[in-house]
Amino acid sequence: MSKEGFYTFKGYQLLDSHALTISMEDYLEMIYRMSSGTVRVNELAKNLNVRPSSASKMADNLRALGYIEFQKYGEIALTEKGKKAGEYLLHRHEVLHEFLCLLNHSSKELEQVEKIEHFINKNTLISIERLIKFMRENGY
Repeated sequence: MSKEGFYTFKGYQLLDSHALTISMEDYLEMIYRMSSGTVRVNELAKNLNVRPSSASKMADNLRALGYIEFQKYGEIALTEKGKKAGEYLLHRHEVLHEFLCLLNHSSKELEQVEKIEHFINKNTLISIERLIKFMRENGY
């Protein structure tokens, strides 16, 4: 498949086949947020408002990809790969939240961030960080 031209959303996803799915990103970000303490499937499910069986299945998927270490009924631990990815996912979330709060003069933009954060690449995130700095320096 050529990388030039227009594609459907699914088409762009197929071009980036090594990427985590949106759901995987959400789970990995939450595991990273929770990783200062014990992370168990039931707590993960509770924090994401999903069933424990769904959280367990996703933990298996993330383990298979090398992001976490996990045994059924055990604790979830991030691998180095998982820590690096989780740190980035949380950073991306926080940058977008700060930007949208500045832009909309609000303090509550969680829903909007959750809906768009998966579609921002690293270069765009760096540009948004620069824009936030500019906005802060200029009293926006």
